[in-house]
Amino acid sequence: MSDPAVVDLIRTLLILVLVYLAYIDFQTFQLPDLITLPLIASGIFFNALSGLRFVNLQQSILGAILGYICLWGLNRLYRFLKKQEGIGMGDAKLLAGLGAWLGWSSLPALLFTASIAGLLGGLAWLKLNKQTIGSAFPFGPFLIFAGIIELLWPQLLQNILIISPT
Repeated sequence: MSDPAVVDLIRTLLILVLVYLAYIDFQTFQLPDLITLPLIASGIFFNALSGLRFVNLQQSILGAILGYICLWGLNRLYRFLKKQEGIGMGDAKLLAGLGAWLGWSSLPALLFTASIAGLLGGLAWLKLNKQTIGSAFPFGPFLIFAGIIELLWPQLLQNILIISPT
């Protein structure tokens, strides 16, 4: 099998895992550690040991750490201000997994895309389920949507936002 075919196979397997996680989150509002923790570890090991890596080892480890800390910190701030949980730690582990696979530099685009998709999709979710604006909805599928976009079209958001001087 050629290198591009192997990379395509790895991307396909990663997308299947992510789609399964999205399904679980939609059904249960949970992202199980049984899947998210191996996602983090496999991303780091793939980028450390494979010649086909997506990013170097340092970018992978930093992506995992910053991905987790970002959503953990956001949840801590929300909990301090509102006295209730704002985002699940499964989402933080999912972002850590995406960071491990795609590197720390992908995190801003992942969070921006997931936030916009979550805003639009969350409003639709609440309307379809006849819930109020304060009701919970799963954020993991929107992180996964952003992760799949970044996996298939790296730096798409940056390329769209760059305005060429003329």
